[in-house]
Amino acid sequence: MRIPHTIARTGAVAAALSALLVGGTVSATTADAVVGSVCYSALPSQAHDTLDLIDRGGPFPYSQDGSVFQNRESVLPRQSSGYYHEYTVITPGSSTRGARRIVTGQEYEEDYYTSDHYATFRLVDFDC
Repeated sequence: MRIPHTIARTGAVAAALSALLVGGTVSATTADAVVGSVCYSALPSQAHDTLDLIDRGGPFPYSQDGSVFQNRESVLPRQSSGYYHEYTVITPGSSTRGARRIVTGQEYEEDYYTSDHYATFRLVDFDC
């Protein structure tokens, strides 16, 4: 079951920070490929809407929403097929799905935001 994004998440971010604080290393399953993070409050309002829809289980505006994200770009940490799922973040004025997405990971219930169609990702930080 997915933890609602309004509750502070511990998962990948906490594991990575704990490892770094005690002089350890961050494993490939936590955050090694993540470019950075973004505060939930800094996301566009449409991303908030998408995260709310994910928490509620839909309904989603596009048939592709919820489909498996293959991570072909290998920007996110490597995981088995089916680990990641993608959701559209509506772009006002766009006649297509646009380039913005939320990609979710199942084990740590992490949420990643991309505004440039998978070229870069930011782990969503719900604590700021």
